[in-house]
Amino acid sequence: MKWGSRYGPEFVNRLYASIKRHTKKTTKVYCFTDDYKDINEHVICKPLPEVKLPNIISLTPWRKLSVWQFPLYNLKGDVLFLDLDLVITGNLDRFFDYKPGSYCVIENWTQLGQNIGNTSCFRIPVGKYVSIFKNFEKDPVKIWKRFHIEQTYISNEIRDQVFWPSDWCKSFKHNLLPKWPSRIWKPAILPDDTSIVAFTGKPDPDDVINGNWPVKKSQFYKKIYKQLKAPKWVANNWI
Repeated sequence: MKWGSRYGPEFVNRLYASIKRHTKKTTKVYCFTDDYKDINEHVICKPLPEVKLPNIISLTPWRKLSVWQFPLYNLKGDVLFLDLDLVITGNLDRFFDYKPGSYCVIENWTQLGQNIGNTSCFRIPVGKYVSIFKNFEKDPVKIWKRFHIEQTYISNEIRDQVFWPSDWCKSFKHNLLPKWPSRIWKPAILPDDTSIVAFTGKPDPDDVINGNWPVKKSQFYKKIYKQLKAPKWVANNWI
């Protein structure tokens, strides 16, 4: 999904090219977006699915809940959802072979053991959990104020969710980035069995490639520990 101005078409195009490099099965790539301009012609673009969102969260990941409705254009069966700021580093076919028909998601790295998923990468059986969308639309403000984050709401609703094997999906910031101060001279190491690396918050992949970890001007002091050495594998897999 692509909306707003944070991510340009190059993020979609890089993701498309990376998906094609890392799949052997016939794979169709869809992009739900409010701006089709300059997106690779082989990506199937559709308008953002409609969802009732309070203005204050209209540009946040709560918009992802729109993919839980049915029908969802012509999509059927298991659909793999990928955030635009992921770096794909290994085979993706196994994400379709793993426990077909189940809702599969990353176990959130910062809430291990709490049964909460991270929706940077998840697989949805289209039409199976449509109540998630319907219940949200009945009272979106109430659900937003209760759960704050859409992935927490989803995990609360789907008690039989399945987590991907932990080696498949890693967080750059929480799993791979060396602790300070060694991160200043030591780059993040990519595990052999990892297929997806998520860049939650900052830094984004392009920041890492440039050896930069952006901080707000008002929080300049954070630059002391928000430093990193650019690992070659990020550029090799993302550009």
